[in-house]
Amino acid sequence: MTGPHPSTLHPLPHHRKLVFLKNLVTRPTILVGDYTYYDDLDDPANFERNVLYHFDFIGDRLIIGNFCALASGVKFIMNGGNHETTPVSTYPFAIFGEGWEAAMQGQTVAEKYPSKGDTVVGHDVWIGHEATVMPGVHIGNGAVVATKAVVTRDVPAYAIVAGNPAQVVRFRFDEDTIARLQKLAWWHWPADKITRHLALLGAADVDALEKAR
Repeated sequence: MTGPHPSTLHPLPHHRKLVFLKNLVTRPTILVGDYTYYDDLDDPANFERNVLYHFDFIGDRLIIGNFCALASGVKFIMNGGNHETTPVSTYPFAIFGEGWEAAMQGQTVAEKYPSKGDTVVGHDVWIGHEATVMPGVHIGNGAVVATKAVVTRDVPAYAIVAGNPAQVVRFRFDEDTIARLQKLAWWHWPADKITRHLALLGAADVDALEKAR
């Protein structure tokens, strides 16, 4: 046995509010890796409802890696929520047409409305209850986002962030250990190798983990 299959929707058979998320999402602009789960207090279908202002005409993607743990109420604000701030008015006249499309002044949507690009969550990231991630943020591998944090800027690998706006509280490991873990990239190991080395993944002996075969 090598753990639940990543195509399983409910990896805990008697807990229907936890899902392997990649098997639930329907939008082609939300990409989720294997074994990443979302646990919702009400209904796991809330996940896509909480990916906000995610309009096809913007073209941005939400990309989430393998083995992430997302708690109930996590929200992702996407680039469709952005407005211009340099003109006199922040109102998005052009999207309503009926003559107001002239506000585009020959610009494309990407040129007219601000976009910070894709929002990316790395591998083995834990995002706590009701945290909010703003557009274009990149969260590094192994990071932890505290409950109700508002993440407005990139989060380094293996950092723990908290607050509004989220700030680095501390790093889970020293710089050398983080570099070694990034190189190991255990989240790309096949399921049988992960299964053989569960004890090491649940410990803090990086020397032994590097020797795992």
